[in-house]
This record gives sequence, C-alpha cells and structure tokens, in this order.
Amino acid sequence: MFEGTLRLFVIALVAALFAVPVSFALAQNANDVGDIKLPGISSYATPKTGAPLALGNGGAITLSAQLTDKGADITRGIVWRVFKPQPSSDGKLPMVASAHGGTAVFQLDPGSYLVHASYGRAGATKRITVGKDARRESLVLDAGGLKLDAVTSGGAPIQSKKLRFSIYEDHPAANGDRALIAPDVAPNTVVRLNAGTYHVVSTYGAVNAVIRSDIRVEAGKLTEATVEHRAAEMTMKLVREPGGEAIADTSWSLLNESGDPIKEAVGAFASMVLAEGQYTIIAKNRDRIYQKDFTVVAGQNQEIEVLANEQSAIDPEEGAD
Repeated sequence: MFEGTLRLFVIALVAALFAVPVSFALAQNANDVGDIKLPGISSYATPKTGAPLALGNGGAITLSAQLTDKGADITRGIVWRVFKPQPSSDGKLPMVASAHGGTAVFQLDPGSYLVHASYGRAGATKRITVGKDARRESLVLDAGGLKLDAVTSGGAPIQSKKLRFSIYEDHPAANGDRALIAPDVAPNTVVRLNAGTYHVVSTYGAVNAVIRSDIRVEAGKLTEATVEHRAAEMTMKLVREPGGEAIADTSWSLLNESGDPIKEAVGAFASMVLAEGQYTIIAKNRDRIYQKDFTVVAGQNQEIEVLANEQSAIDPEEGAD
C-alpha cells in the first residue's frame, strides 16, 4: 500500500516538473512576438533541404493570409518563409521552409517557429507552435493596393515611358531622409502595401518636373491616385533663320531662373520636360555661343528656336579675367 502511494506521488511530481517549463515557454511566446525583428530578405540563412515541404515526420501546419480581419483568403502572390526563432552562430535566423502561392501546408518538426508572409510590399510576422497534430494558422496582413498615375495641367495624359513614381515611408528619419519602399514604379501598376500613409514622388521626364504628395492606403481596398504636373515638353533647336533647319553638332546648357545649370545635352535638338518657370538656354556651335530666355507654361508644349545671329550671340571672352 505504501509503495503504491509513493509511486503515484513520484509520477505526479515528475509531471508537474515537466508542465512548468512548457507553460512558461508558451506564455513567453505569446508575449514577445512584438519585439521580434526578422532579418532582411537577403539576411536569412538558406533552407537546408530542397525536399518537398509536404513531406516529413512532424506535424502538419496550414497557413493562410487575409488582407483584413474576416476577409477572404488570398489565393496567390504570397511568399511564405518559416524561421527558427533562435539565431544561428552567424546571427541570422535559420530559414527552414518556404513556399509561394496562396494557402500553404508545411510539415515541420514539433516546436516554435516564426512565420513571415509577404504580399508585394506588404507583410506580416507571427509566432506559431507546431505539435504532432495538424492545425491551422492565419495571418492578417492589414494591407491594400496603390495605383498611381499623373496628368499635365488641364488633364492631358502623360506618356508612360516619361513617368515614374517612387514610394517612401511617411515619416522621415532623424537625418531627414525617408526610407525608400518601392522605386521606379510605372504608372497604373498596383503596388501592394501595408495600410498607412506613404510619401509618393512623381517624376515627369528627367530634369525638374517633380510632384510630391502624401497618400493613404486602406486595408482591403485599392487606392487610385492621380497627380497633376505643372510642366511642359520643350524642344530647343539652333537655326540660322526663323523656321530654319536645326544646326547639327550643337552643345546645349539649360539654366534656371537663378542662373544655375540644370541640364546639358548634345545634338541638333534638345528635348526635355521642364516645370513651369523662367529659363535660359545656351547653345554652342563650333566657337560661337548663343543664348535665349524663355518661359515654360504648364501644359503648353513648345519648340524654342535659338537664332544663330549677332543679337543672340555671346562673346566667349565675356567675363574672362
């Protein structure tokens, strides 16, 4: 009788000792997810195996993602990455599995993992626990889409090849710079982003026609934004008489209203997009230099003729010591 009672006591004591660290670990996992910082896309360790993810001896875990809480599962375009939560000797989180598409099923050894789901530029991270029994986990990305376009003053469309967008974080860093999220975005391209406000820079041409704006992306919605450029396309040519043929082998230098050089070009024609304002164009052909002042009016494309005559010529020795 005494031996039976003692045996039961020992069994109960051992069970209690094992239960304490397990419950402590689960409580710790639930509380520290917000402090976890995953490495950059190029900073994780590569998976150790190329075997199909559905094979293995561990527990099956099904992962799905939604744009919003209670939203429908995303069926394609997700990149799943599964990490061990403890860094390896090189300081990187070991990546143990990955998958592309929509809902994914992983066969993992029992234990704790970090799961990251990226959907375009949007993403979310969650700590999961895998056991021997199959289970399902869901990640809410809290994300939406952003589609950008631009027009000139008056609503005229802009050729796609002359228009690009860059998307930055809303708040600048201590040095005043903003983190670049998506560079060189073509117009009417849907960019997937986490919900929030973003700083968007629209560049028309390659000189100074730049528009900046703050745009808010809402979760589960496609935000379409069109900005207006107060600019025009200008074509300069050096001629011997009004309406004459452009003179080849001409070097061009464009100055803004303050006299600062902002663009140089070589050729019979100098074509560029300029923001509205006052400019001076200087043309050099052989040993002669000519100049002309002109005004850019938003939405009014122009051809500027610089006459190669004495009235527009500049003495190359002018201003020399």
